[in-house]
Amino acid sequence: MQEIIVATLVIGVIGLVIGIALVAAGKKFYVAVDERVTQVRECLPGNNCGACGYAGCDAVASAIVSGEAPVNACPVGPASMVEKIGAIMGVEAEASMRKVAFVKCNGDCEHTSNKNNYVGIKDCRAAALAGVSTASCDYGCLGFGSCVKACSLDAIHIVNGVAVVDREACKACGKCIAKCPHHLIELAPYDQKTFVGCSSHAKGKAVTTACELGCIGCKKCEKTCPNGAITVTDFCAHIDYEKCTNCGACKEACPRHVIL
Repeated sequence: MQEIIVATLVIGVIGLVIGIALVAAGKKFYVAVDERVTQVRECLPGNNCGACGYAGCDAVASAIVSGEAPVNACPVGPASMVEKIGAIMGVEAEASMRKVAFVKCNGDCEHTSNKNNYVGIKDCRAAALAGVSTASCDYGCLGFGSCVKACSLDAIHIVNGVAVVDREACKACGKCIAKCPHHLIELAPYDQKTFVGCSSHAKGKAVTTACELGCIGCKKCEKTCPNGAITVTDFCAHIDYEKCTNCGACKEACPRHVIL
């Protein structure tokens, strides 16, 4: 009985010592947290998508309060969110331009053909690592849905063999961009109406053989654009969204109907 009492006392004393040590350590190493970090964090959507360039909402909240990031650093939230954060920080804030993802490929099953069968893992990255391109175009969408699996908002789907973005559901988090092995996806302003639906860098004859809607690099769009917003590099047209006014001149000039 005496041994049990002694053991109990020893355990109690050890627990007390550890408790006192933890309290002392907590006070010694205490770091004051600006309450504005918590307030800003509560305004953020909580997606932890990384579209802001930080590890998550907690990180960008700290960066905003410290002045490292602007109050509109989160591209996912609405304008009302930016206004609330601006009020917390005591500054006037402009909402960041809303953006959406766009897949630069028109090569669906109706306009391309399969040149071989792929029987490996149904994943775009796996197919790319295997050096396999099932479609006739080596630069187009592989259609196995790596981007679909990456999107937590169900904003991108494979339709007729090609990834298609739901503009209303997309929050421009960039996860699909990171997963596409052919680098077909880019962010564009939500109000943008003119797009180049091709990323092929093959020469004209090879493109016409591979896809009915591929860019042949003829530069008619480049010569037609009154704002210098579209240029052809490596046999493929690309739009500078900051210069584009959506006038549609390039779309009318394109003989291959590549521009949407």
